[in-house]
Amino acid sequence: MPAAGILIIGNEILSGKIVDANSPYLCSQLRELGVEVERIVTIPDDRETIAGEVKWMSEAFDLVFTSGGIGPTHDDLTMEGVASAFGRRVVQSESIAARIQRAQGRAPDESQLKMAMIPEGATLVDAGDLWFPAIIVENVFIFPGVPELLRSKFESIRERFRGEPFVLRRVYVRQLESDLVPSLNELLHEFPDLMLGSYPQFRESSHRVMLTLESRDAEYLQRALDSLLARIPAEAIHKVE
Repeated sequence: MPAAGILIIGNEILSGKIVDANSPYLCSQLRELGVEVERIVTIPDDRETIAGEVKWMSEAFDLVFTSGGIGPTHDDLTMEGVASAFGRRVVQSESIAARIQRAQGRAPDESQLKMAMIPEGATLVDAGDLWFPAIIVENVFIFPGVPELLRSKFESIRERFRGEPFVLRRVYVRQLESDLVPSLNELLHEFPDLMLGSYPQFRESSHRVMLTLESRDAEYLQRALDSLLARIPAEAIHKVE
């Protein structure tokens, strides 16, 4: 089961000026594909910090996804940080420079050429647009911070991450979470490999708790679900999905 780390880069996230929409998206997409996200870290636009986190994550996880810091401005330092993490130079990609020129119909200026600077030896994967391909350095996948762009780049290469996906079932219960604890503990004793979540709902009138059951084994999951439903009074169950 591949494990992943997500690195969100940007002072604007840490200052609260922008809300991070990329890590929730990546988490949900990777989960569908069978990749387990084990860590999300948000860091500032600092070359040394980026390099240190990328190096650590690259060694700790099978896959690393970065978001942000790849534009034309002074605080876009992700490429330099990733290059430093692997002891590489930053070089100009003629392919990206040519994409920029085609997109605008004239030669790129100095600030635009900054977006063509990538870690030496990086792999470029065509994302189907003229501006920016997906960029991969070893097991690190470098994405833009703009959510719409990140999603289009991720969609272009998502199939390379596909493994054995998780199967998810949800049970909505009218009982208090504290009343469910004995049943949940018994369920986990019977099904130790089950991934079980319990989430109190404070704004719902129809139920008080949402339970989630997950496994890569659909048959195992169904047996666990049946066992759970047998432990909870039928009148306390609002819905099963």
